[in-house]
Formats: sequence, C-alpha cells, structure tokens
Amino acid sequence: MHNHLAFDIIIEGGTVIDGSKAPRFMADVGIREGKIGAIGDLSACDAAQRINAHGKVVAPGFIDSHTHDDQAVLSKPDMTFKISQGVTTVVTGNCGISIAPLRPDSDLPSPLNLLEDTQNPRFSTFKDYLDALRQSPSAVNVAAMVGHSTLRVMTMSSLERAADPAEIIAMSRLLDEALAAGAIGISTGTYYPPAAHAPTQEIIDVCQPLKGSGALYVTHMRDEADNTLTSLEETFFIGRELNSPVVISHHKLMRPQNFGKSAITLPIIQKAMKCQCISLDCYPYNASSTMLHTDPNRLQGRILISSSEPHPEQAGRDLDDIAAEWAIDKVDAARRLQPASAIYFGMDEADVQNILAFDETMIGSDGIPSGEKPHPRLWGTFPRVLGHYSRDLKLFPLETAVWKMTGLTARNFNLPQRGTLVIGNYADIVIFDPLTVRDAADYENSTAPAKGIEVVIVNGEVSWLHGTHLGTRAGQVITRAMNG
Repeated sequence: MHNHLAFDIIIEGGTVIDGSKAPRFMADVGIREGKIGAIGDLSACDAAQRINAHGKVVAPGFIDSHTHDDQAVLSKPDMTFKISQGVTTVVTGNCGISIAPLRPDSDLPSPLNLLEDTQNPRFSTFKDYLDALRQSPSAVNVAAMVGHSTLRVMTMSSLERAADPAEIIAMSRLLDEALAAGAIGISTGTYYPPAAHAPTQEIIDVCQPLKGSGALYVTHMRDEADNTLTSLEETFFIGRELNSPVVISHHKLMRPQNFGKSAITLPIIQKAMKCQCISLDCYPYNASSTMLHTDPNRLQGRILISSSEPHPEQAGRDLDDIAAEWAIDKVDAARRLQPASAIYFGMDEADVQNILAFDETMIGSDGIPSGEKPHPRLWGTFPRVLGHYSRDLKLFPLETAVWKMTGLTARNFNLPQRGTLVIGNYADIVIFDPLTVRDAADYENSTAPAKGIEVVIVNGEVSWLHGTHLGTRAGQVITRAMNG
C-alpha cells in the first residue's frame, strides 16, 4: 500500500552536496513523482525503490553549460557520453551554430556541418526542433539556443560580408520566433568563417528581440588569442546595448605569446561583472577542438585530426604526419581532409587552472559528438573536474566543484528548479564515489567512460546504474523562464 509518506525512490545514507556551495551533510533523499520530496532521515518511510549511497556523494545532476549536442539528442538519444559522466542537462546551440532553423536544401558551411546528420530531416523552425525533442525525448534535459551563424545561413545570399538591413530584419524575426518557441537565448561565433564578417552592429541589430526578455547572449568571441581583450570589450558592449545577460563561452588564451594572460583577463571580467550580468565557462583541458581550419594562422602547433569525411582512416593522427606522408604542406592537407574536425594543443595549463579556479567559472564540455576520435572532453569533462582538479590537485573543494557544474549554471542560464537539491526541484541527481571518480578518456582512448559515477537519475527516473545505461529517456525540454 502506498501511503502519503511513500516515495518512488529513497536514496539512503549518502553525503549530500546540494549544489549551493553549502557544506556537505548526511541525509536521505526522497523522490516522488519526478521531484525531490524530502531530504533528511527517511528510514521510517516506504519507498518503491531504495538506493544505498553509504560512502558516496549525492549531488544534483551536472548541467553541461556548453555543448554541441543539438543533433545527438535526437540521433543518439541514449546520450551515453553525457549520462555516464553524471550530466543530466545539456545547453545546446553554442558558438553561433544550431540545427534549427535551417532550410532543407542549403549547403552547410563549416562549422555548421559538424552538427549535420544526413540521416535526419532538417527543421525549418525552432519550434519544430523543440517539438521533435518533446515527441522523442533523449536521456538528458535540453535547454536550447539558436545560433547567429545559422540565422546568417538561413537569410543571406553571401556570408562574406555584413548583413544588409533586410537580412537583419529577417534574422531578427527568426530570433523572435525561436525565443517565442522557448529558446533560452542566442549564441554567436564570430571567430568562425560564417560569421567573421558580421560587425558588432549587425549582432546588436539582429539581437534586438533579447531586450527585456531575460534571454541570454552567449558568445564564442571573435578572438581568443592576440586580441582577447578587444573581444572582451566587444562582448561587454553588446551585452550593455541589449541589456541582456552575457555568457563568455570556454574562456581561454590560445598560442604561446598569450600564455599567462588569464592574470589580466580574469580581473577585467570580474570588474565588468560588477556593472552588468556576465558569466563564463571553461573546459578542464589545455587543448581545444573544433572544425579543421584551412587558414595557416590557425594551423600552428600540434593538431590532432578527430574526424574527416573523405579520409576517416586519418582520425587520431597528427596533421603534420599526414602532410608529410602525402608530401604536401599542412594547409593543403587540411583542405584535402575537409570536412573535418581537429584537436588543437594551444593553451597553457596554468591559465586553464587559473580560469577553472576563478570563482564564477562554470563547467562546459564543448565536446563534438561525432567521429571515432573525439576530444576526450566529450566523455570526461565533469569527472575530470571532480577527480583530477578538485580531489588530486586541490584546486577547490568538492562543494565548489559541484556548484560550478550545477547551482551556478542553473542560476546563470535561468533554469528553474534545477541545479540544487531542494524540496520541490526536479529530481536530477548523480551519486558518485568521491575517492574514485575520475575521467578515463584521453587523446589515445578518447571514448572511455568515466570511473566512479554510480547512479544517474533524470526527472526521478534512474538512467544509469553502476556502469549500465538503463535505456531511460526521461529528458525534458527546458524553455526560457518567462519574465514576470
């Protein structure tokens, strides 16, 4: 008999780290109808299922602030690469690229083609995309953004210039539609060829619908190398003009001449935070990953090929070695491998640690879920922060590590009733072993699942249990919390 005290699940005897940065405490957690029903001593209560968490940490499910899972949530709905590391919510549509809205016939330039899945139909409106996700949910919750580069591809006859007034109006209208459908904001990627010719004013004009909406302006800035400071200023300016919360994506400083400059950028960001709503995320690696560039300035240092459509056999090899084997220079080799993605070893570990340890930095994986040899961050980001950086290097306490991937992210992205273990919140929960949790994926074996993630619960349903995906697809579409 279920009485009114009964729970669907009771997680017993765990150490609760609630996602608020508060000190850990011992408690049971009761789940009822997909929400957290009670936290405390529940030993006298009935439950349909009991999960023993003695010696383990019970935390909110991790929120991946920066993903390119737009297509994967539909075509790989088990989302094992995220669930296996404790991620229960993904923010999609980053770096200016989203898979909606798109015309069925348009050719997709890089990096948009990294998201393309030719087996699946395209979505001509953002609403169609969110409806498809509602009809066939994935294993994780999705909070989706629309990409500025995608809007350019939808509306412009040429991407090699600034948008004209009619194109700006058309893009702005598409943004309005996406926000009405539930997009949580817009992202830009002016670093990339499809949006490189977009001046600051184009972005401000296109993004007018953000004003007063509470929706986010999220950006892969124009430059993360020699001109980082100018890019930060542009980003802050756009946020002020739109009166919109800003997220600086994967803050980093590329190339040796910029190593150490986080000592300059972080105080600038901190100062700007006092005047406007600004947040930032990063991933816990000193190598980045994106489309394989053909601009020689962007082919400096060691570059590892992740995927290549015409030459899949080259995945996992260095571009220099491939070029030598083909007896051509590396720009020509990069052209021959297109479309392709790659890993760039271009950051300083000291900067990575400095940015990670900065109080306001959220955690985002920025993984690209395609190819045989993805960047290990696709499978390892969150356990790497918990194990390597928090436990082993003692960069910050475990409470802080959990907050950076839960409560902080839910607050900055305005995801209501997520990110903290509080009665009434959705029951997105991860149970992990604080002594053994770690990333197993590396550049050689980049799809090895993490260690120490024992149980993952999404909206009250167990999805991952002791290394096994239960096939549960309980993810929801998280739409923008409307103002007022």
